[in-house]
Amino acid sequence: MSNPQTVIVAQPGNGVSAVRHDSIDMQFGPACGVAPVRPALQPVAPLTRTSVGIFGYGAFGQLAARHLSPDFAVCVHDPAATSSDDATIAMGDLATVAGCDIVVLAVPVTTLAAVVQAIAPLLRPGAVVLDVCSVKMEPARIMLDGLPEHVHLIATHPLFGPQSAQDGIAGLKIAVCPLRGRRARIISRFLARQLELDVVLTTPEEHDREAAVAQGLTHLIARIMMRMEDAPGHQTSGRITTRSFELLQQAIDMVRHDTIHVTHAIEAGNPFAAPVRQAFHEHALAVLEEAGRR
Repeated sequence: MSNPQTVIVAQPGNGVSAVRHDSIDMQFGPACGVAPVRPALQPVAPLTRTSVGIFGYGAFGQLAARHLSPDFAVCVHDPAATSSDDATIAMGDLATVAGCDIVVLAVPVTTLAAVVQAIAPLLRPGAVVLDVCSVKMEPARIMLDGLPEHVHLIATHPLFGPQSAQDGIAGLKIAVCPLRGRRARIISRFLARQLELDVVLTTPEEHDREAAVAQGLTHLIARIMMRMEDAPGHQTSGRITTRSFELLQQAIDMVRHDTIHVTHAIEAGNPFAAPVRQAFHEHALAVLEEAGRR
């Protein structure tokens, strides 16, 4: 057996590379396939389309399916969605979607445990399972505790949504937390090269600690200002605005249509969010006191 290392061998003309990583042979190409490569000195088999199963076809599930379908055979399962407007997206039953090469859990944290329990006996050995929840510590625990040892686990958080991705996803960030197995490097490479995302490798705890500020405060301020929009005397015609207010309004609009599940996950599902909110409250009171002094 060869020494553990990564070697990339180009295959001219078909855009496919053979990647040997930690003595495991895999194919890597536009579809980020993970099928075994034939032994050395034999012709490389044509790359077959890797299948991606997505559980949850809400706003983000649809966004993910749309960007993944050019490179993968995408199949979706969502009891609330029986069809797709996109002809390239197939709808499948629980077993079909759970049997895909890569399984994406695009469901709220509140329902993640139930989905994990349902798909656990249906996942094929060697499959990659990842979530896209807004917090990472609790989803990571649920997947590690509930999914079999024979699947690779990655916790991810795309740091964008349908609103911020209206002009495309190139350059946007995605947090990737390797949990189990050796597929995080392959998946990260696909995300960076094919989807042109800015991949941030981190741990679930580091993610939640930083997200409590970067995401928690954004949603908190946005929710407060959205409530003020309906309060008498606080509206603006849009004619008299500063650039800073316009940028703040853009930030609010990016999260305006987030579901209550997203807000709950960010504020209640992150163990570091409450101390950040308390600190924000204390500093806000101090600023208000200073502003009221003569």
